[in-house]
Amino acid sequence: MTKKITVAILFGGRSVEHEISIRSAVNVNRYIDSAAYEVILIGIDKSGKWHLMSEVNSDFDNGIALSISLDASNPAFVNQATQENVHVDVVFPVLHGTDGEDGSIQGLLKVVNIPFAGSGVLGSSVAMDKLISKQLLFQAGIPVNKFVSFQKSERAYIVFEDVKDKLGLPFMVKPVNLGSSVGITKVNNKKDFDQAVSTGFKFDHTLLIEEFISGRELECAVLGNENAKASLPGEIIISDQYEFYSYEAKYEDESAVKIQIPAEIDTETATKIKSLCVQSYQALQCDDFARVDLFLTDNEEIYINEINTIPGFTDISMFPSLWAQHGISYPDLISQIIQLALSRHQDTISTERSFK
Repeated sequence: MTKKITVAILFGGRSVEHEISIRSAVNVNRYIDSAAYEVILIGIDKSGKWHLMSEVNSDFDNGIALSISLDASNPAFVNQATQENVHVDVVFPVLHGTDGEDGSIQGLLKVVNIPFAGSGVLGSSVAMDKLISKQLLFQAGIPVNKFVSFQKSERAYIVFEDVKDKLGLPFMVKPVNLGSSVGITKVNNKKDFDQAVSTGFKFDHTLLIEEFISGRELECAVLGNENAKASLPGEIIISDQYEFYSYEAKYEDESAVKIQIPAEIDTETATKIKSLCVQSYQALQCDDFARVDLFLTDNEEIYINEINTIPGFTDISMFPSLWAQHGISYPDLISQIIQLALSRHQDTISTERSFK
């Protein structure tokens, strides 16, 4: 009998997206192929403590305190109750947002030589930073909307009329390093502006202010490394009661959004979108899997919005649904991601670390 691969599903975290992470992890745990994988559940509570869990939930008090060995020659987690090593073959991070999707966890796991699914330190950090990713995409010749940025120390110099002159109205104000539309405001007039800036700076020290693109909101799923492929795009159709795809529309109002998979667009446009999504994925040095969000205007102009290196795996998440239309089931999708991660890790450890 073939030995099962031990997969640690890592969820929770010190992020405003903590609850979304738990919802995603529930599904990864539910759909992972139990015949091929032995699952270990690791939850990180909001204070940053790690726990060995028996279920995917937020009841961390019932978990066992967990730490991580700093011996890269014998990579393992450590059960604090027994002091026994807990060995895993690969970690599947389902951590959205700060500390989970920004390269932090990826760097920790890389240093202690534990394989993990998803983009590495560089790809995670640049994709998470909306400003850096926008700059890199622009430099790579990939179409993005107009934008300006400000540090919190420049708060006194952020002038509504100046931003309006550069970007027009309306425009979007976003914290640079958050997902799930947290802290994002659509500004239609001067009255909205000060509150939008204040809200954004509550969640980050850098703000990205972007031209508002009036168009259809599309998403593509990308899977793979050297031969990465994009799915056909799906469309997010938002209720007229929402001005944009807000946190409330995503997670709290079941009637707010209709998902159209695949999006009703012509073959030529779909092919162009898929190509741009793979180019964007490669430009930001992404690995294994990601979701690319974009806009399509009435004039058939395409603008890449952002890349999510740990897209949602909830019941309503687009990423698994996009691959389902291509005949890749939820369990098969998880398996493909794990195999991509293990293969990539083997390539990484084959790199020479000694010159003489």
